Amino acid sequence: QVQLVESGGGLVQPGGSLRLSCAASGTIFSIYAMGWYRQAPGKQRELVATITSRLNTNYADSVKGRFAISRDNAKNTVYLQMNSLKTEDTAVYYCNTSPHSTWGWGKGTLVTDSS
Repeated sequence: QVQLVESGGGLVQPGGSLRLSCAASGTIFSIYAMGWYRQAPGKQRELVATITSRLNTNYADSVKGRFAISRDNAKNTVYLQMNSLKTEDTAVYYCNTSPHSTWGWGKGTLVTDSS
């Protein structure tokens, strides 16, 4: 059974930065395109960043130029570097396969505007 554990969220002021991590276990991680999703209060979960097995990346327009997704297949981990954070980035962030989830969702990690 695949387990996903997200970490790295927290309180951050607008304009600040955070780096999220997602560790996967129980799967051959490297063959999958992975994505970071987020769910803001009262909204549906949305895909914000994707990295393929060949390291091609794609971003939602709302985060393009501010967020960067990367992966370390040796560690079965995918990262999301978030810069120039905005109030509207407040959400619970999850990882899973992209563009559709294949595995059960982890608990996510909360990113909150501290202002």
